[in-house]
Amino acid sequence: MTDLTPGGGWGSALKRFFLDLDARLNDGAYRLAGAIGRAWERLADLADRVQVYGWKRVFAEIASEGMTLGTGGLLVLLMLAIPAFRDTAEDWRKPSELSVVFQDRYGNEVGRRGIRLNDSVPLEEFPDHLIKAVLATEDRRFFEHYGIDIIGTFRAIATNARAGGVVQGGSTLTQQLAKNLFLSNERSIERKIKEAFLALWLESRATKNEILKTYLDRAYMGGGAFGAEAASEYYFGKSVRDVTLAEAAMLAGLFKAPTRFAPHVNLPAARARANTVLDNLVEAGFMTEGQVFGARRNPATPVDRKDDAVPNYYLDYAFEDVKRLVAATPSLVDRVLTVRTGLDLAIQKQAETSVDQILRQYGSDYGASQAAAVVMEVDGTVRAIVGGRDYGASQFNRATEAMRQPGSSFKPLVYGTAMREGLINSRSIVVDRPICLGNWCPQNYGRSFSGSTTVTSAMVRSINSIPVILTQQMGRGDSRIGRQKIIATAREMGVTRPITDTAPMPIGAAEITLVELTTAYGSFASGGLALQPHAAVEIRNSAGELVWRADRDLPPRKRVFTPQVAADMNGMLVGVVESGTGRRAQVQGVQVGGKTGTTNSYRDALFVGYSSHFVTGIWYGNDDYSETNRMTGGSLPAMTFSQIMTTAHQGLDRRPIFGLSTAPQAPAGAPSAAPLPQAGIADRPQSLSRRSMEVLGRIDLMLRDAAESRPGPLSAAPSGSVTR
Repeated sequence: MTDLTPGGGWGSALKRFFLDLDARLNDGAYRLAGAIGRAWERLADLADRVQVYGWKRVFAEIASEGMTLGTGGLLVLLMLAIPAFRDTAEDWRKPSELSVVFQDRYGNEVGRRGIRLNDSVPLEEFPDHLIKAVLATEDRRFFEHYGIDIIGTFRAIATNARAGGVVQGGSTLTQQLAKNLFLSNERSIERKIKEAFLALWLESRATKNEILKTYLDRAYMGGGAFGAEAASEYYFGKSVRDVTLAEAAMLAGLFKAPTRFAPHVNLPAARARANTVLDNLVEAGFMTEGQVFGARRNPATPVDRKDDAVPNYYLDYAFEDVKRLVAATPSLVDRVLTVRTGLDLAIQKQAETSVDQILRQYGSDYGASQAAAVVMEVDGTVRAIVGGRDYGASQFNRATEAMRQPGSSFKPLVYGTAMREGLINSRSIVVDRPICLGNWCPQNYGRSFSGSTTVTSAMVRSINSIPVILTQQMGRGDSRIGRQKIIATAREMGVTRPITDTAPMPIGAAEITLVELTTAYGSFASGGLALQPHAAVEIRNSAGELVWRADRDLPPRKRVFTPQVAADMNGMLVGVVESGTGRRAQVQGVQVGGKTGTTNSYRDALFVGYSSHFVTGIWYGNDDYSETNRMTGGSLPAMTFSQIMTTAHQGLDRRPIFGLSTAPQAPAGAPSAAPLPQAGIADRPQSLSRRSMEVLGRIDLMLRDAAESRPGPLSAAPSGSVTR
């Protein structure tokens, strides 16, 4: 047993250890107190020897208090500036906003989005007269101070006092850079405090040349341009390497007030400011009056910047596409990008022209004021986008952002789902009969039912009851299960936005964007493979290096339908164009398939179709969702489709659509989509007199009023229940 008595064992040893530790602590404390006392005595002796009296004592006391208060004040200011230092965690040398130059499919520049930024020019390649002009105007003692220029600040105060106003700023170039990188333009004491501390921080982290280069690259200079290189290209159409002294003076004058002195906004003010910069060059001793004389006599003239022909709707979509790619691709760290797109200017121009001309010629007759169009290749590369009638009047992109009911143009997604489920094929017999889901009973366009018919005939004639019946059968009697299968198929086909699950959804009551509906049809054109729509084909960084390529970096395409299902669907949709509601969409010598869509009360009219090369979607309607004058998808949308696809196929081989063997021959007597003057108003007889047309119009209005006032399932049907 262990001995726990005080006289023996480990208990005694432990007691001795603590006694020894206590003694050592006491001795150490005594020695430390003695050392502190002796040090205090020496300090007191020193203070006695340097003690001052009289006026010297007053000065010493003031200096001492000043140092104490100054140190405390400096600590307070530093505490106020600490939040600004959190923004320095990221690499401040790299821009945070995207600057994108867009090219068409052939590599020709067509426009820009994001900030105009180009930092690819080394500092040593900047013209000497530009650097001198900037320093003479912004910070003459830049290479002599350490971020804060006390002498320059007092000089600015004196100059402003003499002038009776603010004519010269006291901020150094480093302070301006700190504000541009980390702060806002707010005029406050707190911002100036943060600016001063961040300027000191920048001076400790970078060389003078690095600070100057970053300032020249990142300062806003008007017109959406950031940096001297981007501003030179925008205002003068040349690299900053090649600017003249007069142009350099105009650029240097933009750093402090880019909006007020931008030459494309106020050329006289810009030239007056440039003349002030030339004065500064002479005053600072950087140049003589003789050297700047030529620049005074021949001021700079900016290039004319009119962008009437820029495909703005397409570029807006392409910019959003690039932002998604940058967010999803870790390797795309550069913020200055050059993007080659799939834009085909010939198709884009034809799409814009067709929409404009058809709206001008037929818009008032049909009561339609807006239109949209999307053209893409069968691999998903977007060739053209028209987001509305006039970009200048409205930047809202109706092709990519507007959620509208697709009407019967949604039905192919239902038939495709039923085929994928093994429920039908193109030769199956279905029964066109009345069906009700709750208190909703869909009606066909002619208010009648056909009985037994083939699936192909049901598609060609755009029967409404069949998709609803098929939806119920896919759910084994539960239409909700069938609709969920349709939604799942639509998601695989490229519809990314939520589809509202309602009873009329199978006949096009759910809202969808035109670009997503067009993408979905691409699954038929491509033989069953899903499309991922994309504007970008290649992306290069600021050094010109290829960093992303669609055919290499996009995820593999997924199969939605078997080749047989795709072939069956293609045969049915070609039949719609050859002998159904989409006859006006025919393209001479080109096999095309597609489907019309007309929503309840004629609010929206669509035609979405494709060939072996392209998938195209067209929409017509009104922004306020008002009714059109009985416009159907087989009228203006189909005619627009025909015109655009005719241009798109010029010079291309005329191969048949996937799964079909021969190109179509237009049936005898089939209406032609061109020329438009001969087509008249679509779906209207041309042999009647004006008087007869007026009488029939009044009768038609009376019948519509009677139908709307008549009680029954139709009057209670949700929007979209009668489609074609």
